[in-house]
Amino acid sequence: MLQGKKILLGVTGSIAAYKSAMLVRSLVKAGAEVRVIMTDAARDFISPLTLSTLSKHPVLHGLSDGNSWSNHVMLGRWADLMLIAPLSCNTLSKMAAGACDNLLMAVYLSATCPVAVAPAMDEDMWKHPSTRANLNRIRSFGNLVIPVEHGELASGLVGEGRMAEPDDIIAYMNAWFTQRGELTGRKALVTAGPTFEPIDPVRFIGNHSTGKMGVALARELRNRGASVTLVLGPTQVPHDLTGLDLVRVGTAQEMYDACLACYPDTDIAVMSAAVADFTPDAVADQKIKKQAEGMMLELRRTRDILKTLGSMKKEGQFLVGFALETEQGRDYAKGKLESKNADLIVLNSLQDSGAGFGHDTNKVTLFDRKGGETAFSMRSKADVARDIVDVIVKNIRG
Repeated sequence: MLQGKKILLGVTGSIAAYKSAMLVRSLVKAGAEVRVIMTDAARDFISPLTLSTLSKHPVLHGLSDGNSWSNHVMLGRWADLMLIAPLSCNTLSKMAAGACDNLLMAVYLSATCPVAVAPAMDEDMWKHPSTRANLNRIRSFGNLVIPVEHGELASGLVGEGRMAEPDDIIAYMNAWFTQRGELTGRKALVTAGPTFEPIDPVRFIGNHSTGKMGVALARELRNRGASVTLVLGPTQVPHDLTGLDLVRVGTAQEMYDACLACYPDTDIAVMSAAVADFTPDAVADQKIKKQAEGMMLELRRTRDILKTLGSMKKEGQFLVGFALETEQGRDYAKGKLESKNADLIVLNSLQDSGAGFGHDTNKVTLFDRKGGETAFSMRSKADVARDIVDVIVKNIRG
């Protein structure tokens, strides 16, 4: 799968940089075209001459060499995949913060291609809360994190933090490129974020959804080749929506209309938005003044988007719903599977610390129409999205 692929390799300051030589050699041997960018610190661990010889291209490390300028924008557009291996703790923090003080970071911040990283650091650094937070943050940007290995570290300790071996990284890349095209030709519809139901021109009924889970799902479906329409409620537009057909909506009715317009031609529909169940029966034209101690607000039910799509579902369409519960989650999720005519229900609970609204992590259990129940441990929402899409693909293939 690497034959003819364009790989941009970033090498940072880590003792694991010596593995970059073997990695470049293996990539070239597999038929990939490789370009290498090094940080200044990386050159203390491995010679640019070694990597330029193996890659058959000059190694880049500065925004300019005194006579010419390195076009960091074009580098990030040239590649099929940008791989940073090894990824040091320092560069990880820069990626999480969006710092830009070297060529590698300039390329990373302007890259339109997918980005994968292979961390390398000592065990205590690897397990530090700031490192965990930074990893979750770059995952939320859509970056792929190749798992570290357990073994002997540069400090002499034995534990987690060792960079994956070159053969394992090659295997990961092969699997990723194979997986990337498995939904080519399919059309997907994803909803994400909250809806805001206006009371007057100033106030509204809403919820705390940020849309992170739905956006992660839209990205994952896109990364696997699907043509994706993302119907996004009123939340901050996140990074990396390249290649998605974005439809912005505000209210439950607007989301309903947008979904019904797309659904007939959709192969996969994932309803992850936190749609308001009720909306004010009447909306005031002017701001309501504080004229009394209280106010009566009459509400009516909004249209049930998932149930409507379930009633319209044709053979070959796959419908996914979400259930965010605070109690009896399993029973509610299984009931929703039947009552909405969905093919898969994703259950997450507000009782699980680190799951639900606003977090970069989530913990879900999946229920399918065949009676299957699959629980996943707490992980980043990008990883949860991969788990969910894996199950979708498995069900589609039968």
